[in-house]
Amino acid sequence: MTVVERREIALVDLLDRLLAGGVVITGDVTLRIADVDLVRIDLNALISSVNAQVPSPFEALEEQP
Repeated sequence: MTVVERREIALVDLLDRLLAGGVVITGDVTLRIADVDLVRIDLNALISSVNAQVPSPFEALEEQP
């Protein structure tokens, strides 16, 4: 075993590292019966932390009348 394999990391630390850099989640789900596509769901999500240096994109929407 190498040092990297033995290293343990807390879930909170892992989430902090992922959110600091951002995470992109993509996926496709298709419900099919008898080779006929009935429902298709596409997922594209960007999850990241927001701070003063990288403001929230929703602030501009809230300021509009």
